[in-house]
Parts: sequence; C-alpha cells; structure tokens
Amino acid sequence: MSRVRPVPGGRAVEVEPERVLGWIDRFTDRHGAITVRVAEAEVVITAEDGATATFTTRGGTSLREVVEKLTEPRRIGLVLVRLGGHSVGVASGGKVEVSATDRKQVHGRIRAGGWSQQRFARRREGQARVALQAAADDVARVLVPRLAELDSVVLGGDWQALDVLRDDRRLAGVFSKAEDRVLDVPEPRRTVLDEAAERARCVEIVIQDTRTTGREPGRMDTGEGA
Repeated sequence: MSRVRPVPGGRAVEVEPERVLGWIDRFTDRHGAITVRVAEAEVVITAEDGATATFTTRGGTSLREVVEKLTEPRRIGLVLVRLGGHSVGVASGGKVEVSATDRKQVHGRIRAGGWSQQRFARRREGQARVALQAAADDVARVLVPRLAELDSVVLGGDWQALDVLRDDRRLAGVFSKAEDRVLDVPEPRRTVLDEAAERARCVEIVIQDTRTTGREPGRMDTGEGA
C-alpha cells in the first residue's frame, strides 16, 4: 500500500515499515548508487543522480536498526475531522481498538445576497460550532483518558477544523503528541478510520529529484517501480 502527496520541492510516499528496505532497493535501481546518513531523528539517502529520500526515525544507529524500530508495535491515537463529521480512535498494529464516529449536518455555502444570506450564514456557523464541539468532546472522551498508553497521535482531515480542536484546552495533551503529517482523508467514517489506522503505521518518505534523473515529464516517481 502506498499513497503519494506533493510536498515543497518534491513528494512524499507512505510505505509500510516492513517494505522500507525493499523500497530503498528499488529507489537505488532507479537513481543509482546511494549513500545513507543516519542522523538522530532522520535518515537521508542520496543517490548517484542527486535524488534524495528522507524519513524520520525512532532511534537506531544503522539503517537496519532504524527499520527494526520502525516495525515495532505502537499504539496510535487517530483524530480525523472535517466540517460536519469526525472519527476518533486508538489503533495498534493497524487495527482500531476503540473508536467514536459522528456526523452533524452543516449546510454548504450559498451565493445569494441580502438578508437571507446573512441568516443562512449564521445558521451555518451555528451548525459548524455544534459539529466541532461534538468532535472535541469525542476526542476528550476517547483519547484523553488513554494518553499515557499512546506512542503518538496522527491527525487527518481539514486543517481549519483541526485548529479549532487544537484551541480546546482539554486536548492540549493530545495535540502535544501529534505527528507533523496530516492525512488527507474524505468525510470521516468508520471505514475511513480503519484505513487511516493502516496508513498511520506507514513511514512517510520525502523524495526530491533533480533534473538529471531522466524521468519523463510529469511522471510521478515513488521509487517503487510502479
């Protein structure tokens, strides 16, 4: 399973930890001989043609040790929020152990002007407030009591909605454990949460190519030979 998203200067691909070494082999096949630098918090792989692949680590002084630690079981909190819907859970080994999912009606925007538009906007703001309050309440109920058990928290959904939750003082501990990445997810449902639990295990590798790679214009290279 892999997912690719654009990042400044390149793209990021999600790779299951058990497949990282194989991914690196395929990256080498595409870009030439590599040098590997294992730093305190990241691995930087530089290929012969100048392409680089970088990912964060959880310890280890060699590439193999790094990958071994990445495959160790972890318990992860999940917070997926979009306006009108949310799904929250705790996952271990890619499987959701406990969760809460809910959806509240939030009307879309309209272009009509005048008093009716203002009334509609006020109604929409009220609906959004109720929906995000429900999301914050579920995060507080599901994750806060289990914070000590969590190795990290993975977020997903809409940045603005997540920022509203971030301002809730009850959830300070949850967001203090949040990873930098934010998963791009559709409207949160239980099936979306299950998929996010699998993706949360993945290692996000940031790839930056040079113009000397010889790739066809517009072709997205994940290093997997796909």
